[in-house]
Amino acid sequence: MKRTTIYQALLVVLLFVSCSPKQYEKTANGIVLEFDQNDDTETKKLLVSVLGEELIHVSASPEKEFPKDSSLIIVPKNSTVPFTVDEQGDSILLATKKLNVLISKINGGIKFKDKDGNLILSEKAGGGKTFIPIEVEGTKGFTTRQIFDSPENESFYGLGQHQSDEFNYKGKSEELYQYNTKVSVPFIVSNKNYGLLWDSYSLSRFGDSRPYQQLGAIFKLYDKNGEPDDLTGTYTSSDNNTQTLVRKEPSIFFEDIKSIKNLPQDFPLKNAHITYEGEIEAPETGEFKFILYYAGYTKVYLNNELVVPERWRTAWNPNSFKFSFNMDAGKRVPIRIEWKPDGGTSYCGLRVRKPQPPNEKNNQVWWSEMDKKLDYYFVHGNSMDEVIKGYRTLTGKSQIMPKWAMGYWQSRERYNTQDEILGALKGFRDRKIPIDNIVLDWNHWEEDQWGSHEFDKNRFPDPKEMVDSIHAMNAKMMISVWPKFYQNTEHFKEFDEKGWMYQLAIKDSIRDWVGPGYIGSFYDPYAAGARKLFWEQIYEHYYPLGIDAWWMDASEPNVRDCTDMEYRKALCGPTALGPSTEYFNTYALMNAEAIYNGQRNVAPNKRVFLLTRSGFAGLQRYSTATWSGDIGTRWEDMKAQISAGLNFAVSGIPYWTMDIGGFCVEDRYVSAQKHYDENGKENADYKEWRELNTRWNQFGAFAPLYRSHGQFPFREPWHIAPEGHPAYESMLYYTNLRYRLMPYIYTLAGMTHFNDYTIMRPLVMDFPLDKKVEHISDQFLFGPSIMVSPVYEYEARNRDIYFPLGSDWYDLYTGEAIRGGQTLNVDAPYDRIPLYVSSGSIIPVGPEIQYTDEKPADTLIIYIYKGKDGKFTLYEDEGVNYNYEKGKYSKIEFTYNDSKGTLSITKRQGTFDGMIKHRKFIFVTVGKDHPKSFINNTEGNTIEYDGTAQTLKL
Repeated sequence: MKRTTIYQALLVVLLFVSCSPKQYEKTANGIVLEFDQNDDTETKKLLVSVLGEELIHVSASPEKEFPKDSSLIIVPKNSTVPFTVDEQGDSILLATKKLNVLISKINGGIKFKDKDGNLILSEKAGGGKTFIPIEVEGTKGFTTRQIFDSPENESFYGLGQHQSDEFNYKGKSEELYQYNTKVSVPFIVSNKNYGLLWDSYSLSRFGDSRPYQQLGAIFKLYDKNGEPDDLTGTYTSSDNNTQTLVRKEPSIFFEDIKSIKNLPQDFPLKNAHITYEGEIEAPETGEFKFILYYAGYTKVYLNNELVVPERWRTAWNPNSFKFSFNMDAGKRVPIRIEWKPDGGTSYCGLRVRKPQPPNEKNNQVWWSEMDKKLDYYFVHGNSMDEVIKGYRTLTGKSQIMPKWAMGYWQSRERYNTQDEILGALKGFRDRKIPIDNIVLDWNHWEEDQWGSHEFDKNRFPDPKEMVDSIHAMNAKMMISVWPKFYQNTEHFKEFDEKGWMYQLAIKDSIRDWVGPGYIGSFYDPYAAGARKLFWEQIYEHYYPLGIDAWWMDASEPNVRDCTDMEYRKALCGPTALGPSTEYFNTYALMNAEAIYNGQRNVAPNKRVFLLTRSGFAGLQRYSTATWSGDIGTRWEDMKAQISAGLNFAVSGIPYWTMDIGGFCVEDRYVSAQKHYDENGKENADYKEWRELNTRWNQFGAFAPLYRSHGQFPFREPWHIAPEGHPAYESMLYYTNLRYRLMPYIYTLAGMTHFNDYTIMRPLVMDFPLDKKVEHISDQFLFGPSIMVSPVYEYEARNRDIYFPLGSDWYDLYTGEAIRGGQTLNVDAPYDRIPLYVSSGSIIPVGPEIQYTDEKPADTLIIYIYKGKDGKFTLYEDEGVNYNYEKGKYSKIEFTYNDSKGTLSITKRQGTFDGMIKHRKFIFVTVGKDHPKSFINNTEGNTIEYDGTAQTLKL
């Protein structure tokens, strides 16, 4: 026994010696460690760099040298931050003023702690890193994985914008890639006040490193008669010649243009009813995670329970929905999928994951398909706002969007002629509906000239006059510019001769959906010269017209809809930097750089505005907003946008919007157009269409950007409902309210730059001590003061609202007070969305205007909500240029002391051209004992303000 103990001790010593670092070296901004590892998949070299007192960069490689590359998302900084390095037993302590980073000498495992020794984040025991060699197109790299421990009470937010209506990602997973309606940003923020930025550009996964698998790869399958190995598929046609086909289904996988060939050939899917049924038997007990891929109308039943109520998506743009189900080993569970395809081509799939392995379950897991090394950035702060500030310190400041972009935008797929777009804008002006921006969507060129940037003269005879006329009506114009070029255009040839066009779409003669179908492809923005040429073509053809903003559509890039993942990667590569497998997710970022830098070079003082359908970490530095893509026109789609927008906001990119009303329209809403008249006669579908758009506009008025867009039916308010109809009147009310709130809203825009602020805020950001808000995904704060609770169910006239602890809440419309810390069912009439204001809020309200710069806000009504001390700093600048970068802006701070009932106004800080030097402030106080409605109050303390400090008793 004694000899055995000696041998064991010797073995431990030998293991320690073989795994301990050969050396560690202190560098100017961190330390480098080297390890003798026997396994080629483990860390051999580790770099821990100090980028800020609470910003740490970790790089790891299974090779002895790091590759010489640079990050696409990180903005280099030359500043050095003081830190110390000490040895503590089997660890090395790297310490800044605010953080202690402990690195294991044995395996490089890292723990992040605060200065009081409290653990913030820890890599999994042993370091949690895995490297698997991969080679693509002659380029070598690694499939990487990193696991961190996560306590039970942790919550995760961010990851970009996804459509499964998930909010808190604790215990959940998300596959990170770019696709229409899906925007992946590899950044999460924890309720433990840290963030993790994963610096990888390839297909990635968060929460679970495993792919979903076919049902038959996990379960034993039984058809509806109990026979093993398959489910039963029953295909019934509803055409004139009714027919039924029954066949065995070894999987439910018809998810792309390749796999749908496995559907019954020559069977008419249009108007068909399809059922997949039988039983599934699990190999183990636990929670199985399913992902449903659907186009058309789809339901899923498990164990004879409806687990996925009917969902719909248009045929050409499927969606995914995730759900879980607990199963027992060896027990058969009935399964039934009901599918009604939407059109002649449609998609359906159901895949699954087994219960997650213990080392990953409920932990923080990152996986990427191809990296040169493993890279992540740890960001700490005292609040989620501070964490997002750290993220922007790493990836770049958000720009202040032009003031007009904070107003209302009208778009349509699409204005077909010059007269149509001008007529639509005139319709707003004639009806006195405020608007700032009108948008010209795709196909304004001749049919076979996509990418020419030239207008079809038959439909747009004088583009310069069109833009000038829009400006004459005091509006701006945005135009759709794709990174797509037909091969017959001169622009394609300019890229092609330099090797800057993706070639596979040309080689495979892929034809798009326009007319007879035309062959083209996308340019490669990873080449600096290609980015420069892309802007030069825009500058030559569009810029001289005076166009104000750029709509970068299909920037995933979406070379072809509904392809399998491997073909999708092949179509968008190889890039100038390497295989598309490695650079799969950053196309939109590189494309945005092309426009932003291009315009700032030719017009350094004109604010850039980009809207893009995709995005990535760092997008905010290019003055770029993102919208949620071609979503469906369903109530569940509207609800999903709330959580999608909130997680996108927490991902550090403050400007987000959506197609109000949804883009892809169910046939029932289109056909309903034929069955109503302007006197208000409605069929059931058109009645629902009007209410859907009403509720969506009520929500959209409180998104960072307020924008209506979609396929037919037309989305201008008078096309949705006539004047006097409650739908029309509600849309008019909220558009006017948005414009009256412009001093508040534009201040929020300024704060995104100067304070790294987030406009659309999940409640967990402002009420971190209230644990009930960690899962609330259907309420949010618009700025610091206004709580928005969208109504997303048809014919709902009330809804439950949670009022967070730590504040009293005032009904915006009545001023009635509600105590925080309770859930109440509140009224939500057709024409109103529940809006509440937190105590201590100060909200400036401007004049009624038809566009953002119609008249100066020389009189402001300042609402003060009693119950807590409050502060608001009014921000103003010139609204259209970059003079704010040179210090040309003003700030006026209002501070309310609740116990004294006083309001202090500071001396105005700063100045700019056109600044209002003398103005009137009307102060309206709202309290429990004196409720007052919003907007229409003008009775209160009134002062003349000339920029000097004042204090008044309210």
